[in-house]
Amino acid sequence: MASLASPAGLLTGGPDGLLELARLVATDGSLPDPAITEAARTAAPGLLAVGPDRLRTGIEAVIMSRSLDLGLQWMHDSGVLKAVLPELEATVDFSQEAGRRHKDVWEHTKQVVRQSVPSPAVRWAALLHDVGKVPTRVLLPDGRVTFHRHAEIGARMFDPIAKRLGFDRSLRQKIRFLILHHLRANAYHSSWTDAAVRRFDHEMGGELDDLLDLSRADVTSRRPGRRQEAVANIHALKERILAIRELDARIPPLPPGLGNAIMEAFGLPPSRRIGDIRKLCHDAVERGELEERRDADYYVDYLRRAGVTG
Repeated sequence: MASLASPAGLLTGGPDGLLELARLVATDGSLPDPAITEAARTAAPGLLAVGPDRLRTGIEAVIMSRSLDLGLQWMHDSGVLKAVLPELEATVDFSQEAGRRHKDVWEHTKQVVRQSVPSPAVRWAALLHDVGKVPTRVLLPDGRVTFHRHAEIGARMFDPIAKRLGFDRSLRQKIRFLILHHLRANAYHSSWTDAAVRRFDHEMGGELDDLLDLSRADVTSRRPGRRQEAVANIHALKERILAIRELDARIPPLPPGLGNAIMEAFGLPPSRRIGDIRKLCHDAVERGELEERRDADYYVDYLRRAGVTG
């Protein structure tokens, strides 16, 4: 394989040679000789001396390649993964469901990354989205397994990883956001109110498309039709978001004269406070506490009940 075809060549290349070899595996889809992998296990601890930028770009080259699952597996087999991403190494042979080998978190992770769109942010989030399962796994007496708050814990675990790998602020924030919210879209049900869909859209903000891409990739069930059903559900969520956006653009959830009605009802002059009071109604609509597109008196009555005064 290129210039790293022997253990001697690997060791001569130094720690950087290990990252290059992982990239070649992920690119070519062919594994090196066992002797090279054995030599890599000896050299892998030296990766701790490699700079953050080189580590990040080396790993990213693997997960952006065609045969990324083979590249990631070789990183585990060679000790590279343990040296650079011990949080991910801990997911190897870590079961998601009692007695079900194909639910191994590591195998699931490789499949999710492979199914992801070729965007660095989405691929990184796919790679690390389930690291929080290791510290949060609880085996229940009935044999079920839970991972309560694993998305939140995983997002926290990403912070030292991001520092170790030298992510810039923008990409770090995006990946952390995707890890934190990776379960949200797959929880969608057609029973969600328009207010709930609108709130989800606002909370996801500019990360919505990447989040939906990650959510589609995160379905790895072998049950017949399960993946198609889940992907269709995410598609339905996106279509509903677009429909609500279109409706809101034509007919806003709150009546256009509400600001004037607030000033008249509470004897207030034009000021920033009117906007703040109006936002109370907007937030209540998003929470589903108020109906949308009612007359101004409906919202003024709510504000009076909420204790707003002049």
